[in-house]
Amino acid sequence: MERRVLVRNPVSGNQKRSVQAAGIARDRGFEIRNTEEEGDDIRLAREAAADGAEVIVACGGDGTLNGVVRGVDRAGRLGEVTLGVVPAGTGNGFADNVGIRDVPHAFDVLEDGEARRLDVGMVDDPRDGDDAVDGGGSTPTDGSDDDDPFADGPRPFLNSCVCGLTAEASAETEPELKKRVGALAYVLTTLQQTREFDGVELDIRAGPQGDPIWSGEAVVLLAGNARRFPGQQAHMEDGKLDVLVVEHAPAIDYLANGAIERLLGGDTPYLTRLTVPSLVVDATESRQFSLDGEMVERRRVEISTRERAMTFAVGEEYEPNPTFEEEDSEGVLGP
Repeated sequence: MERRVLVRNPVSGNQKRSVQAAGIARDRGFEIRNTEEEGDDIRLAREAAADGAEVIVACGGDGTLNGVVRGVDRAGRLGEVTLGVVPAGTGNGFADNVGIRDVPHAFDVLEDGEARRLDVGMVDDPRDGDDAVDGGGSTPTDGSDDDDPFADGPRPFLNSCVCGLTAEASAETEPELKKRVGALAYVLTTLQQTREFDGVELDIRAGPQGDPIWSGEAVVLLAGNARRFPGQQAHMEDGKLDVLVVEHAPAIDYLANGAIERLLGGDTPYLTRLTVPSLVVDATESRQFSLDGEMVERRRVEISTRERAMTFAVGEEYEPNPTFEEEDSEGVLGP
C-alpha cells in the first residue's frame, strides 16, 4: 500500500475545515504531520519525501502548499511524488485553480481523480558573491540560520511572483473580484482606496537572449502560472509564464470613468501582457517580490518555469488550457 502523508497547518485559515480534514485523513489511512512553527511545512514535506512517501498533501492555504512543494523539491522528488492540496487556509487560490472545491472533494480527488504534470514557477538570484549580497536579504522562512532565501537554490511558486503595489490580505477585497482576476484583485482594491502611490523602476528582459520587453515605472509586475489572470486564463502545462505589467500613472487616471474595468479587459495604454518561458527583472533598488505571499527582497531576479515538473491531483473541473475548446489530453497520468 502506498504511503500517503498529510502535512497539516492546524492554525491556517478555517480551523473547522482543518479539523474536518484531519478526521477524513485518519479514516483513509493518511499519516498526519502537523506544523508547529514557521518552516515546519518545508521540513515535514522534505522528510516525508526522503522517507519514500508516494503521496504528499498540503492541508492549509497557498502558503502551506508552497512550503510543501519546496520541501519535496529539496528532497529531489518533485517529479516522483504525487502532490495534492486540501483547501483549509485563508487563501486557497491554487486549489481553486486545479478544481478542488472543498475538503471532502479534495480527498475524493486523491482517491479517484486524475493526476497531471503541471508547471512550477521558479525564482532565482542570478548573481554571485558580493553582488548577491548587495541585492538585499530576507528573513528565512524555513527555520534555518541562513538569511539567504536562495541558499538552497531557486525558490518555487505556484500562483504568482509579484513586485510592486499589492494590498496583502486586504479585508476590503471582494471575493468575486479575487475569483475573476486573482492576485491583481489586491492591486485594484488598493488603487480604489488611495490616490497616491509610488511606482517601481523596472527593466524586464525575456528568454535566453535577454531580449528587452519592457522598461519604465510600473505599478505592479505579475508573473505566474495561475489560471486566473486579468483578461485571460493561463496555461498551466505549457512551460511559459503569464506576465502582466501595469504601468505607473496618476491614480486618478485609473479611477476616472471606469478605467479599472477597462484595465481588466486590456483596453488601456497602461497594460502590457505577454507569455514567455523566462524573464530577468532588474530594479533600480532592492524591492520585495512576493512568491505565493512569501516575501523575498532583491534588486534583480530571474523568473522561469520548470515545464510539467510536478505531478498534482486535480479535480474534474480543471482544464489544461481553458482558452481551448478541446481539452488537451497530453500530460494525463491518471485515469
